[in-house]
Amino acid sequence: MNAVLLSLLAFCSTSAGGLFALRYRHRLHLVMGFTAGVLLGVVSFELLPELFALSSRLGGSGDAPMIALVAGFLAVHGLQRFGGALGALAFVGHSLMDGVGIGLAFQVSPSMGAMVAVAVIAHDFCDGLSVTSLMLAHGGGRGRALGMLALDAAAPIAGAVSTLAFSVPPEAMTVGLGFFSGFLLYTSAGIILPKAYQRCEACASGSLVGLTSLGAGLPYAFLSIAR
Repeated sequence: MNAVLLSLLAFCSTSAGGLFALRYRHRLHLVMGFTAGVLLGVVSFELLPELFALSSRLGGSGDAPMIALVAGFLAVHGLQRFGGALGALAFVGHSLMDGVGIGLAFQVSPSMGAMVAVAVIAHDFCDGLSVTSLMLAHGGGRGRALGMLALDAAAPIAGAVSTLAFSVPPEAMTVGLGFFSGFLLYTSAGIILPKAYQRCEACASGSLVGLTSLGAGLPYAFLSIAR
């Protein structure tokens, strides 16, 4: 399965998240907590080890990928400072980078591409939730919310398709993966988890911590089985 086909699953995940948000307003915190854990696990157990292994094979120090990681973290942090339609468009830009990340990861190896795609598909459900909720919260109405949701859902496909037009040299690949790792880290810890706790309100936070931990361990378990 290639990057474009997997980006279609990201489209479905984003759409499902947005439609879910339109219908349900309760217990979303549990899904979001689990998703945040999955992203953390993918970065920790797949992306960063592969990034350092590739950098070592190339004879690099690893400084450039880590600088890129910080840059990716701060880029998402900056994009999330907006509200309403601007904030929703920031999520669309984020989703576009998700698709690019899938495509670049497939240029490293099919296994890495698959793992990055799993991370994207998992958190795109929450992207759909966030975009739709953001539009509704700012009085956008159902029609505008659905329009922005459609744009956000299509963005990963556009990003993945764009990577078919160019190849990235290995040195640049480490930087790109570092940037994308920072993207996912902030998405997990800076966006999804805080929103999960906001939605949690008076719920038992232990269940949220438990599901986040379970999500973080899932990529490690998959990798252990694959090896």
